[in-house]
Amino acid sequence: MTGQQQPPRPPWLKQRLASCGAFAQVSGLLADLSLNTVCQSAHCPNIGECFGSGTATFLILGNACTRDCRFCAVPHGAPPAVDPAEPAQVARAVAALGLRHAVITSVTRDDLPRGGAGQFASCIHAIRQATPGSTVEVLIPDFAGDAAAVEIVLDACPEVFNHNIETVPRLYGAVRPQADYRRSLAVLAAAARRGRALVKSGIMLGLGETEPEVRAVFADLAAAGVRALTVGQYLRPSPAHLAVAEYVTPDRFQSYAEMAYSLGFTYVAAAPLVRSSYHAAAWAGGRRA
Repeated sequence: MTGQQQPPRPPWLKQRLASCGAFAQVSGLLADLSLNTVCQSAHCPNIGECFGSGTATFLILGNACTRDCRFCAVPHGAPPAVDPAEPAQVARAVAALGLRHAVITSVTRDDLPRGGAGQFASCIHAIRQATPGSTVEVLIPDFAGDAAAVEIVLDACPEVFNHNIETVPRLYGAVRPQADYRRSLAVLAAAARRGRALVKSGIMLGLGETEPEVRAVFADLAAAGVRALTVGQYLRPSPAHLAVAEYVTPDRFQSYAEMAYSLGFTYVAAAPLVRSSYHAAAWAGGRRA
């Protein structure tokens, strides 16, 4: 699927230009604190809007992933040692940006004990100390199915617990060859059983999935206890990544949102440019998207 021709990019995928001043301010702060963001590392199409509005999604545990998913722009390679100062730096950034909702994700670190879950917990605790009024969302990897790692994160009491299912089971071999669909469902179900955090997941469209397959994924997520769902368009980061099979229209995204609500989800964001943490603060505050 890599190197293949793909359909021309449609007009509804045009992004808003960034506010240069605010964009530079956020970029400068992150550079000063030596912090990574998924906005930059994953080539997020909404970086102009988010940096321009003074927010970012923090990427902890380095900027190199031990896995090599074929949809993701985050570099694959040997990760650095864990930075013990990182949680304090993340908390400083949250305070400096005045974030009422902080979103933290990471590269996958299969090389670390518990997959680096302790660093997530340390970041949550540091934010609580620096800005007690802020809510925290974590977007975690699957921790190789380590239930103890999931518990470490949950024990730190994030308000939102997010783990992306990403695609339909049939496409996992091509899209997420080192991941497992049922393992990801088990991670989400474990968080739902704790009953403290809003449990959230997300899926990309445009990789060759069918509507019945998408509905089946929605049903599996709902059965696992997921209550918040993001649905967005896959965009190819480079010619070395998977080609886009289809650009899904905004009307079809709306149909998928209605389908998700009919299956019992409380919060759904479904549109071409939706990403995992896009407008995430609205959900943390209990507003339906």
